[in-house]
Amino acid sequence: MFETEIITSILFIIGIDIVLGGDNAVVIALACRNLPESNRGKAILIGTALAVGLRIALTIVAVYLLTLPYLLIIGSLFLLLISLKLLKDDESTETIDSKFSFWGAIRTIVIADLIMGLDNVLAIAGAAHGKLYLVVFGLLISIPIIVWGSRMILHALNRFPFLIYVGAGILALTAGKMLTNAPELKAFYYTYPSLEYPTHWLFLLIIIIGGWYYKRKANKTVRN
Repeated sequence: MFETEIITSILFIIGIDIVLGGDNAVVIALACRNLPESNRGKAILIGTALAVGLRIALTIVAVYLLTLPYLLIIGSLFLLLISLKLLKDDESTETIDSKFSFWGAIRTIVIADLIMGLDNVLAIAGAAHGKLYLVVFGLLISIPIIVWGSRMILHALNRFPFLIYVGAGILALTAGKMLTNAPELKAFYYTYPSLEYPTHWLFLLIIIIGGWYYKRKANKTVRN
């Protein structure tokens, strides 16, 4: 009975992490796409390992973190800025091959994962029934899943560049959902439930306008 409960908990944690890992894989792929081929694999592995380590730490202090005021609101805005930055980097005409850019990509992965993990660490902690070793084990198993997923997305981004905007849009919608889930705004969206989805789409619109602006700016630079 005890072993069955442990196995069930691990499967639940892995399942949660696979579902939540979609956004993580998108961030990793977007952050690493401009790196030289020789550095992409290392950046994906280091970034994923650090991100999972932070996710474990977040889960340990999840209850405390989620009581901090305006945390999800601030996090959603930071995630939106990261989405815009990834689009801006894509339209840059500079070659990205420096050590700084390598660690810059890892920094982007870790920060984005930290922000996106704020509203789902409780799900993982709940599935583990308070057993920290189950959380750690389940998250460690998720590393190859996220790495494999990010490599697939990275390959798709190289073949179909327009998917970069799709990825940035996914992150923007994630940021919008974080905002509407913020405890400080629960009463507002409960009173005006019809505004919840328009808020998500507003974040997506910001990304669309931002992408158009950066592309227009990049085209002007090329002409000059």
